Amino acid sequence: MKKERLMILFVWLSVILSGCSGTNKSDNANSKEIYEWRIYTLRENGAEVLDRFFKETLIPAYNRQGVTAGAFKLYRGTDSIRYLLLVYPDIAKYLDVKHEIWNDRVFREASQSFYEQTASNPVYSEFETLLCEAFDKIPKMLKPDRERTLFELRHYKSPNEEANQRKIKMFNVDEIAVFDKVGINSVCYGEVLSGARMPSIIYLTWYRDESARNAVWGEFVKHPDWLRIRDMKEYANTATDNKNRLLSPLSYSQF
Repeated sequence: MKKERLMILFVWLSVILSGCSGTNKSDNANSKEIYEWRIYTLRENGAEVLDRFFKETLIPAYNRQGVTAGAFKLYRGTDSIRYLLLVYPDIAKYLDVKHEIWNDRVFREASQSFYEQTASNPVYSEFETLLCEAFDKIPKMLKPDRERTLFELRHYKSPNEEANQRKIKMFNVDEIAVFDKVGINSVCYGEVLSGARMPSIIYLTWYRDESARNAVWGEFVKHPDWLRIRDMKEYANTATDNKNRLLSPLSYSQF
């Protein structure tokens, strides 16, 4: 009987510990933000109309749902692209807002004229969406100083899923720490869960101006820690198709 009671106790302890472990894992997953990048390709003269809609209608509606938003254009060149970044506390909130935004009576009434106008006269030809999960190293967005004038968006595509996981590890374990040392200011890092260029990661950094950006990247490429990790075998061939964009924050951007 004593042996049976001990066995029962062992089973109960195993169940309790297993439940605790599962809860912690779930809590860790839910603590990481979800980033939705939307990249709009504008039609001629569409920028003013879309900016007004974002500023006065769309972003306030997302704010009421507990979602903040950044809005950007290209730093140089054409004014035919808009970048919108929506920041969700977790994946459950993303799924909830995806449906609840259309139940927001204020939003529906305020947006109706925009949707009616642009149905027959579109202001953008399309928008691309990238849904991302924050990195473990920086699970929540770091807001930039208000004096920022320049952002840099980098999108790194890996040759396969395993290489992509090694690239994420490279940032979590080593590369972000070097960014911090040289003054590359992090905003957010995300593993792309769904998008056009897969598998990939995307991240955003900020600077006071272009000269400050060039100076800190000059320090980065010669930093001994970067030279060490750049040639580590475990990080070889982790990103082979990279796209970088310099962005300016629009006046209504919330970060």
